[in-house]
Amino acid sequence: QVQVVESGGGLVQPGGSLRLSCAVSGMRLYYHVVAWFRQFPGKEREGVTLINTSDNRTLYEDSVNGRFTVSRDTTKNTVYLQMTDLRPEDTAVYYCGIMPGNLVRFAGWDTLRHGMKYWGEGTLVTVSS
Repeated sequence: QVQVVESGGGLVQPGGSLRLSCAVSGMRLYYHVVAWFRQFPGKEREGVTLINTSDNRTLYEDSVNGRFTVSRDTTKNTVYLQMTDLRPEDTAVYYCGIMPGNLVRFAGWDTLRHGMKYWGEGTLVTVSS
């Protein structure tokens, strides 16, 4: 049984940093796309970043590019999202999603979201002074 558990959310001041974790159990991440999404109240989940575990290629949504970094620890079967220079508009519930397979061509975040097979329960990030 696959389990995906996000952690690391919390309250941080603008300009601060947080590191989110996505711990996966029940399968090894070796041929999957792991993506972070976030959801604002009343909105659909939107893509933030992804990592293609077969070759560690990464992709970032424009508003977080240069501020967020996705990485993985193969020994812990965990994917991380390091967030820096956080802004109030980053406040959201952050979700980790997993899609089996290799990312051949990126067809947009909405397409990727529909392809996710496993999801965690999310972790809340609040950026406020």
